[in-house]
Amino acid sequence: MLAEHLKEHAVAASVDAFDQEALRGGEYALGELTLEIAPAKIASVCGFLKYDQGFIRLSTVTAVDRYPAEPRFEVVYLLHSIEHKQRLRVKCRIAGDAPEIESVTSVWRGAGWYEREVWDLFGIRFTGHPDLKRIMMPDDWEGHPLRKDYPVTGHRV
Repeated sequence: MLAEHLKEHAVAASVDAFDQEALRGGEYALGELTLEIAPAKIASVCGFLKYDQGFIRLSTVTAVDRYPAEPRFEVVYLLHSIEHKQRLRVKCRIAGDAPEIESVTSVWRGAGWYEREVWDLFGIRFTGHPDLKRIMMPDDWEGHPLRKDYPVTGHRV
């Protein structure tokens, strides 16, 4: 069920109408809407947002490590509707034990680069990604340096 404070936002209402199980919450702050989506629904909701709501541009995909809190990670998608001059932030919270979420490369091909960066630096696996490999760190690098529990001095041999 759509929270009362989100009912006035057409995009939130349309996502709720599209899939009532997808929307887990959200907020409107500083002129920008943020929607929290169930991780299992991210690809279908992103497809809906692109093709039915006009959010044709994916500005970035990034992550936040909330260690030691659980769910540990937030994967954040920044979307832009050029036609409607509107921006939207979409977040998914995922557990830290074996973090993974479905890739949105089937919706935006350009997501591949962003997802590779998040995988490389945070260790969040994007299932269905066509070429998930390191993009910033050397291939033989151990660990994911933007995790809060990563040693500041790096791993020692």
